Amino acid sequence: MKNKPELVFILTVDTEEEWDWDGPFPEKDFSVKNLVQIPAFQSFCDERGIRPCYFVDYAAAKGAIENKVFENAIKQNTCELGAHLHPWANPPYFDKPNEANSHVVNLPIEQVEAKLDELVSVFVTEFDYQPTSFRTGRWGISEAIMQLLWSRGFTVDSSVYPYYSNEFFSCQGSPIGAYWPDANNVLKAGEQRNIMEIQASVGFNRKHFSVANAVHQAAESAPLKYVKTVSMLWHSNMLRKIYMSPEVMEAQDMVALARKMHENGSPYINMFFHSSNLIANGTGFFNVEDPFTVICSRISEVINLLSEDYTLNFMTLKEAQVYFSQNPTILSTHDYCYKT
Repeated sequence: MKNKPELVFILTVDTEEEWDWDGPFPEKDFSVKNLVQIPAFQSFCDERGIRPCYFVDYAAAKGAIENKVFENAIKQNTCELGAHLHPWANPPYFDKPNEANSHVVNLPIEQVEAKLDELVSVFVTEFDYQPTSFRTGRWGISEAIMQLLWSRGFTVDSSVYPYYSNEFFSCQGSPIGAYWPDANNVLKAGEQRNIMEIQASVGFNRKHFSVANAVHQAAESAPLKYVKTVSMLWHSNMLRKIYMSPEVMEAQDMVALARKMHENGSPYINMFFHSSNLIANGTGFFNVEDPFTVICSRISEVINLLSEDYTLNFMTLKEAQVYFSQNPTILSTHDYCYKT
């Protein structure tokens, strides 16, 4: 039997406080009840061979320390802890949180520096753990933030959200896979080798992502948006924008995305979701009965279906960065990482 191609499987979990995403940002008394599910979720990962990277924000880090949430997993080296910066939940505090300043990428770099140092100090002093992986709160990253991460010893970032833009920032035009960001433009591949970008996996059910993205953007814009063109494209299966996230997508769609990414030359998938959606009403966004079971079931189904065609290599984000760094041809032989 012909050997199956390898596909690196990364799972990243934004581990944070819960709140109603349609409501105001919490400013005190941060609830982290969802952390009670982390040990059970880690056990599920252990059973499936998954090595998750938990992007832990300040509020969740404090709660995890008190409840020893990650203690066994850290001792057994079955997961990675990355840093996740939520401005409204991370001291020092500057301005009242609003939509604009909730995005780390919009903050003055001096504020980002102060908050990042405070967050890292919690990892070092309380967990005895030096994080080397990072994801901004609410996605997006700038050249200044990337340089700050370099200076603090981070070697891998996962803040670029492919094919996404809003009024505050844009990730449009970024490569579709892992790459070394240019020092002067983090959405382009460059020459520096201090920090790698391993994006969350987002794409389409069509191979030519750049064409699919152009069509999808047109469908989202006037006048096509008024006749619900995106919905018609989705339900007809003609064009689907797919997120590698079990809190958003069914397993079959995530598998379709993984296969298209691999066709485009990507050696990995980076699945992502929020820990707050492991409990009912954790965000007001993922309204299903027994969300923990639904998320685990979808992840298992993705693994089972992909295992039919690929040899899955489960890695933490840091392990993937080291693997790609030591095997540069995995990235350099594929021109996918220079395409939009």
